[in-house]
Amino acid sequence: MTSYITRCTINDTEALLKLSYDTFYEAFEAQNTKENMKAYSNDAFTAEKIRDELNNPDSQFYFIYSNDEPAGYLKVNVDSAQSEPMGHSSLEVQRIYILHKYHKQGFGKELLNLSYDIARKLNKNKIWLGVWEKNENAIGFYKKQGFKKTGSHSFFMGDDEQTDIIAERILSLE
Repeated sequence: MTSYITRCTINDTEALLKLSYDTFYEAFEAQNTKENMKAYSNDAFTAEKIRDELNNPDSQFYFIYSNDEPAGYLKVNVDSAQSEPMGHSSLEVQRIYILHKYHKQGFGKELLNLSYDIARKLNKNKIWLGVWEKNENAIGFYKKQGFKKTGSHSFFMGDDEQTDIIAERILSLE
């Protein structure tokens, strides 16, 4: 199996929109109501919203491919694009999603390693992310990668207030 990563451009809006929707539903549909999933996705997964995110100079998206099929994606934010005010020395991994059929094949780790490379190139020494407190697989993955819980914040899935764990990892800039 061959994998490779490409940076997303505005020309990838529709493909990113579809992959975002598909991976989000795979990850969270079983634990949330249809109404809350629909309310969230009607706001988060629109072509206009994806275009705005792609056009933000403080955000970057990347696809990871298995052979020539998109297997998942990464979104990182710096400076004003971060979803929490974490400072100029931080890079946020806002989204890292892999389609279920590609889980446990190292794609998440490849994307996370890319985020470290991006952070170093931008002279950021801290990576942080939010992960749903009920997403045990993701929490375990991030712990294995050296992330430590530093706090929490609220995340709304429709009208359901949920808690995301904030986790951080300090990077050496070498």
